Amino acid sequence: MTHSAIQLNQSTVSDKHVTGSPLNIGEGFTGLGFRHTQFEGAMDPIIMVDHYTMTVPTFGAHPHAGISAVSVLFEDTEGKFNNRDSLGNDFDIHAGDLYWLNAGRGAVHDEAPRLGAKIHGLQIFVNLPATLKHESPSSLHVKREDMPMLVGEGYRVRLVLGESNRAKTQASSVWPFTILDGFADERSAFEHQIPYGFNAWLYAVEGNIEYQLDDEWHVLDQGESVSIVPKDVSVLKVRGDNKKQSHFALLSGEIINESFVQKGPFAMSSQQEINEVVARYQAGELGQTDLDCAKYHY
Repeated sequence: MTHSAIQLNQSTVSDKHVTGSPLNIGEGFTGLGFRHTQFEGAMDPIIMVDHYTMTVPTFGAHPHAGISAVSVLFEDTEGKFNNRDSLGNDFDIHAGDLYWLNAGRGAVHDEAPRLGAKIHGLQIFVNLPATLKHESPSSLHVKREDMPMLVGEGYRVRLVLGESNRAKTQASSVWPFTILDGFADERSAFEHQIPYGFNAWLYAVEGNIEYQLDDEWHVLDQGESVSIVPKDVSVLKVRGDNKKQSHFALLSGEIINESFVQKGPFAMSSQQEINEVVARYQAGELGQTDLDCAKYHY
């Protein structure tokens, strides 16, 4: 599938609220999925987001190229999530952690719950600009205890990655990107400034949330999301719709504004590049993990 470049003169906020599509894979993976095609380009640089719960190994070792595959574990995750990849990494990530695999020109990745674990979080595919799609792969692991906490009236928000409210994570990703994991009630005074040239994607994880942009309030029901395309620097306000705190996630990245072709876990600038990376994968040139599985078929 293809994605057309978007322009920065679009309206400030998409009026399309998108409900996630149900996901049920294997014996222990359920959730809701969101794809860039549902947002008509306004999700850029995000290609997809899955909000999932995983209790058993589901996907096995699998390839990526031209994207970053990002795992954000929510704080209620139980147990450990083992990550292996062709960069030589083999370690567990824990509740609240972030793992960012920048696949670049190609990498193989495997992630699986340890026995008895219940993994709850987001799996995000972030596109890479053409200039980074052929670079060497790299990875980033940010632990929960290294993430700043933004606390104020009616809200508690984890700054998983990036910057918000004059706070900034020590670690940074290969492409400018901010991830916020927050809780807010009806008293919330939480605000996040969306820089010029960035889009934002807001998701109601649990409970309904309300957001204000350009002095107008909107409601997102649980399981709904919206993409926001500012014309200029914009301030986004978020609150819950009652006294009970609602859970939300906010993802914001610099707009790439380039066309791309996606095929499964690959996103390249042209069909020819897709064909080339598939051939390199089938030839074993993307590397392997210690527990590599049979090849994907294309």
